[in-house]
Amino acid sequence: MIISKNILKYFGFILLIFLSISCHKPVSIESPAEYGLFTKNIVVDEATRSYAIYIPKDLGNSSYPLIFELHGGGVYIEDMTGESGYKTPFKLWMNLAENEKFIVVYPEGLNGSYDKPTWNDCRGDCIVSSDANDVNFIETLINNISADYNIDQNRIYASGTSNGGFMALRLAIELNDKIAAVAAVVSAMPAVSDCNLPNNPISVLFMNGTNDNYMPYNGGYLSDPPNPDHGSTQSTENSVNFWINFNHTDTIPTTYTFPDLDNSDGGIVEKFDYKNGEQGTEVVLYKVNGGGHSAPSIKEQYSSLFEQYFNKQNHDIEMTTEVWNFFKDKTLN
Repeated sequence: MIISKNILKYFGFILLIFLSISCHKPVSIESPAEYGLFTKNIVVDEATRSYAIYIPKDLGNSSYPLIFELHGGGVYIEDMTGESGYKTPFKLWMNLAENEKFIVVYPEGLNGSYDKPTWNDCRGDCIVSSDANDVNFIETLINNISADYNIDQNRIYASGTSNGGFMALRLAIELNDKIAAVAAVVSAMPAVSDCNLPNNPISVLFMNGTNDNYMPYNGGYLSDPPNPDHGSTQSTENSVNFWINFNHTDTIPTTYTFPDLDNSDGGIVEKFDYKNGEQGTEVVLYKVNGGGHSAPSIKEQYSSLFEQYFNKQNHDIEMTTEVWNFFKDKTLN
């Protein structure tokens, strides 16, 4: 069988897509238009950092939310926005931004040991990610973007997947004076943490697959096969309980089971909602039964080739829609 260069490239992409690995590929534009998607550079801590920003039409004069979408290890900006041509649930943030009127930003991490983008999250036993001060990077972006646009400072959010989800959880701990809520997809709290306890209550969402072969639902070493170099994670249950206890939410959740729109995707999605936390905080778990290491999506479905490596992608919910529904009523405490 003859394998084309495109197939080889695709194999390389899917093998790296959500691991904690890294490289840097800066791009920039000279004169941004009034609205649309643009990729920019910024120097932070003497390093050139890249990010894409989407500005919807007709924002108006009132302030509007800002959402950060943090990639998984090994994923470039253009893979997140769909410009690379690959399927990506994350580009759907731009559709929501148009309808709901907010700005979405796709930052890019710096290189780690595998020469692909990564985030320096709280995993103290991970040795493959970069050692960049990514909290400072995100905080600098908040300040710079707020200087150019009328951002609602009480409605800034961060969502991330895999390595990006771990990074979102770091922001929940270390930047909760500026970020109102975070969402961690196929991610959990680290078993060995470099981070201290958070200072302020903050709303947190988890969305994890029970058949995730890279980020084990019940905890342990990450990667497939498990690799100590990638660090270790707590179980999803323990991760949820950490934030329930910290925020002092209800301990008995309200529950909802989503309709099984695709009975070939591995299983159903259950939602567990822990409300009434301090300062109005909330903790939510989306338990993706049978789901693998990917963000659920109805519109952006990964290929069977992808699922050979990362197990089933759920097609019963749209990750971006669910996360936005969680974010939109959260304000900085």
